[in-house]
Amino acid sequence: MKKIDKIFDKSKSISLDLYLEKVLYDRNVGYYSKNNPFGIKGDYITAPNISNVFCEMIVIWVINFWENLKKPKNINFIELGPGNGDFCFTLLKTLKNFPEIFNSINIKLYEKSEKLIKIQKKRIISKKVSWIKNLHQIKKGPVIFFGNEFLDALPIKQFKKINNNVYERYATLSKDRVNLIFKKAVKKQISKLQNYELLKHNGIIEYPEYGFRELRTICKKIKKLNGGALFIDYGYKIKKNIDTLQSVKNHKFNSVNKNIGNADITALVNFDLYKKYFNYNGLIVEKIINQSRFLQKMGIIQRVETLSNKMSFKDKSSLYLRLKRLIDPSMMGENFKVIFAKNKNCKFSLAFN
Repeated sequence: MKKIDKIFDKSKSISLDLYLEKVLYDRNVGYYSKNNPFGIKGDYITAPNISNVFCEMIVIWVINFWENLKKPKNINFIELGPGNGDFCFTLLKTLKNFPEIFNSINIKLYEKSEKLIKIQKKRIISKKVSWIKNLHQIKKGPVIFFGNEFLDALPIKQFKKINNNVYERYATLSKDRVNLIFKKAVKKQISKLQNYELLKHNGIIEYPEYGFRELRTICKKIKKLNGGALFIDYGYKIKKNIDTLQSVKNHKFNSVNKNIGNADITALVNFDLYKKYFNYNGLIVEKIINQSRFLQKMGIIQRVETLSNKMSFKDKSSLYLRLKRLIDPSMMGENFKVIFAKNKNCKFSLAFN
């Protein structure tokens, strides 16, 4: 049976989010199940791959949040989608300089890809770290969730509104070719869009049903066990009503219906929509800020200046080029946004105030 037949099985038409789940996460044919997409040799580069200083800023934020939680003797830190393990590696290395939190923290890596788990285990060797495939495995708190480019990797639904008509996007298989088409949306799906006021304007509407499913558990854990969730991702605040689905292979854009199972597919994150979801589920989001502001508030420029003092000209140039990539508005600085969800009684707002 061909790879494409395994994705569609006996059906010739499946919803876009189910199609994306299969081409990305299916154990046998999914992109993340058999590829290491990260780094220069992969298909794209994430912030932890670019610079350790990015990771250090997150670690400093985590330490401050732990202190705000009154330094609990046991705290669970959960990294959502840990990639090739670069962030966790720096997290462990940095926390060793702070024995009190190092002795208190338990690090859990939420990863479903066996291929990536093997890569992570080669990079991360510590009794502090364990792997989970289900967020319900987290039983104790407080909890700090962190996801860098986690939300944009989750399958989405797409709808098209034309005046009073709403259509849902499906993937169809015809003569070994995948086509993306629209069919009349069912009332249940239309009601979900109405609940979030997504049908005010014509155009393409992207609805992260899989993302909401993950966040539902995260919200429950934070409310029950105390803590918060920090997400950094490629996205927007103002509703676009356009198709943001994109595919990348070898650091170049790829057609969504080509190189199936061998190319990454993502969609931009609608941060306003996620903020609404957090609020509807009893958590507070004070602000959505861009990555540049977050990192500068955390002191990334001062940290780079300190590190560069003892560097050669070549290394210093490389360090500042990496910094520019992270904070320049024309690069990742503006395109990447940061959101922090917390309990209603939590006063912690470092970098967001």
